[in-house]
Amino acid sequence: MASGEPRAKRVKLEEKEADPEEKKLSQNALFGMGNPLLDISAVVDKDFLEKYGLKPNDQILAEDKHKAMFEEIVKKFKVEYHAGGSTQNTVKVAQWMIQRPHKVATFFGCIGQDQFGEILKQKAQEAHVDAHYYQQDVEPTGTCAACITGDNRSLVANLAAANCYKKDKHLDLEENWKLVEKAKVFYIAGFFLTVSLESILKVAKHAADSNKIFSINLSAPFICQFFKDALMEVMPYVDILFGNETEAGMFAREQGFETKDIEEIAQKAQALPKVNKKRQRIVVFTQGKDGTVMTKGEKVEMYPVLEIDQSKIVDTNGAGDAFVGGFLSQLVQEKAVEECVQAGHYAANVIIRHAGCTFPEKPAYP
Repeated sequence: MASGEPRAKRVKLEEKEADPEEKKLSQNALFGMGNPLLDISAVVDKDFLEKYGLKPNDQILAEDKHKAMFEEIVKKFKVEYHAGGSTQNTVKVAQWMIQRPHKVATFFGCIGQDQFGEILKQKAQEAHVDAHYYQQDVEPTGTCAACITGDNRSLVANLAAANCYKKDKHLDLEENWKLVEKAKVFYIAGFFLTVSLESILKVAKHAADSNKIFSINLSAPFICQFFKDALMEVMPYVDILFGNETEAGMFAREQGFETKDIEEIAQKAQALPKVNKKRQRIVVFTQGKDGTVMTKGEKVEMYPVLEIDQSKIVDTNGAGDAFVGGFLSQLVQEKAVEECVQAGHYAANVIIRHAGCTFPEKPAYP
């Protein structure tokens, strides 16, 4: 994809980054903003699940009765920590796919001034992501407990500080906004619509004004349903729309598309009003093992996913985040969209072989 930069400036950039190892990629070229959560994984017993009323295989938001379990799981069981949350997972996977230079991916989000916040900072650093967190002392760092029993995982998310991101306290600060201006590809999961619509709009408008790429994910059916006004406020700025088949179905229903055909939904989503006319919107819908649908010009094409033996699948929870991370890792290098989809499929294929959004040290890609 064209960078939209004047030729002279582009030549200068290429001279400065001539090292082939660096792939002509600059730091902070990819920008993500979302809800950072510290993933806390542990193998627990059935008594622990029963104590907190958890089903063996489920995903829920923490209620008051679950608040104590986050400390208890750390005290009672052997835990592993990972930097999590949907957007942070995606930029982490993108950085892993790119490898070098480090810190191609920037991440903004809100954490607390506590031990979990410090662990989150350390984990983001280990993933070579340039994380700039807004730290506040009203709410603790958001966490997601993954309670593992056998092949099952019960996920309990406590958003806490992630809900407290403030545009005027963080995004508007000159040193932070400079990082936004450095980026050429932007990605925000739909979950962040529930936190700071004004922050999303500021970034989206900057992308449109600068002819940069702004992408968003439908993220969950409830976003398409209960936050559709916020979603539709951002939609005119969206250059790439991601989602899965369930989210696409709900989006179509809420928008009155009067079709359940995923290819038609993609075309109708592509045709929604758009501010930056220099880029035609691309719509990408994943369907698990059934292949990925993507608009290409006026057509819609289907891309088969990589085959995997069912016995090798450990956990499909991070597949969507990983797909987008793989996709963006190539997009930020200005590769063709077909290559972006292939990289997305590769990343998802790797992640579903591991518990949580985790991966080996290096990708075997391309």
